Amino acid sequence: MGVFFQEWSTQFKTYNQNIKLAIWANIFSQIGMGMFMVIYNIYIQELGLSHEVNGQVIALTSLATAIILVPAGIMSDKLGRKRVMVFGVLLSGMILFLRSIVEMQTLLLITGFATGIFTAFLQVSSIPWLAENSKPKQRVHLFSLHSAIMTAANVIGSLLGGFLTDFFHLFTTELSAIRFTLIIGSIFYILAFFPIAKMVENRKEKLPKNKKIPFREFIRANKSGFKVIILFAVAQLLIGFGSGLVIPYLNLYFADRFLASNSIIGLIISLGQAATAVAMFIGPLVVRKVGEVRAVVYLQLASLPFLLLTAYTESLLLASIGFLFRQALMNAGNPIQSSLMMSKVNDSVKGLANSINQMVFQLGWAFMGPVSTAIVLKYGTYWGYANVFTITAGLYLIGSLYFLIVFRSLQSTDEE
Repeated sequence: MGVFFQEWSTQFKTYNQNIKLAIWANIFSQIGMGMFMVIYNIYIQELGLSHEVNGQVIALTSLATAIILVPAGIMSDKLGRKRVMVFGVLLSGMILFLRSIVEMQTLLLITGFATGIFTAFLQVSSIPWLAENSKPKQRVHLFSLHSAIMTAANVIGSLLGGFLTDFFHLFTTELSAIRFTLIIGSIFYILAFFPIAKMVENRKEKLPKNKKIPFREFIRANKSGFKVIILFAVAQLLIGFGSGLVIPYLNLYFADRFLASNSIIGLIISLGQAATAVAMFIGPLVVRKVGEVRAVVYLQLASLPFLLLTAYTESLLLASIGFLFRQALMNAGNPIQSSLMMSKVNDSVKGLANSINQMVFQLGWAFMGPVSTAIVLKYGTYWGYANVFTITAGLYLIGSLYFLIVFRSLQSTDEE
């Protein structure tokens, strides 16, 4: 255990100030988003609106992110990561504040769409920023640590979201309590501006002026690299379809199936994120044993039994345990995938590569959000959620096997 901590401590000391500031920025933004994620669906229900509205808001948010990710990635490559992140954080914070106070269904949909647009600017620039400020040998550890810290910050946000809402409810109505919590979440998100403002970007070194059209240049100069981006995109689309059926509605699942309180829901989701953070540290160890591709696949496949346990159990305790392990195992491979992708593309198009990868994932959420709510409404609370979780397990299985077949052969070709 001492060797384990020493390894991570040694790694962290090698990171420059830009990386540490980026981590702080993501801590603040993830606390804010964690508070929103755990409570916002319930806010919509508290306004007296239906499950369909929740589905529409989630679909519009994801669709907006999918639409803007590639343009945001190109902007990040051409204008600089820091400028794009500052723009995204300030506007996202303001939009989140508006979402905390508006009640009209139309405004809920508009602000949900705007959230998807502006949060993408931070989202699309973070991984390329870390890649450009690190060495290849640092990246598996760095991306795992970054993801773990982000997840831990999300845990804090989820816990705050649940407990603050119940605390405020002691003094005011449920609706007002939720609204106060959401406003605090938006303030946390805006705090990310301050570490970003302190970052120092050397664009002359990282983003040469002669790189005018990264997308066309990349196709001409590195067709095999473009192939890698497309292959990653297909894998992410399959996982995104499965994720979009389940993940946006986990708070409603625990509320509807088990009548859990806001505090209990916040605690469960927070524990799931905490388990994910711990699993992130295990990722590099698995990579050393079996390689990057197999590590991703093994972690994803190991999550499936726990997903099905969550789907069919009638016990809140077992559902929570299944959720914790599914969450940890399924997400532990994400930083490994990011490291693998960043290692295969040029600096001038890292933002574009990352944006395409995230875009297709968001498309999965956009398309499957309304499908999920329709299935639950058609089959009822128990069988509706059970069917949704089962479909997700099937899509995860297909996505994992595809990743293994495609990238194992690609990795073998690279080694040759």
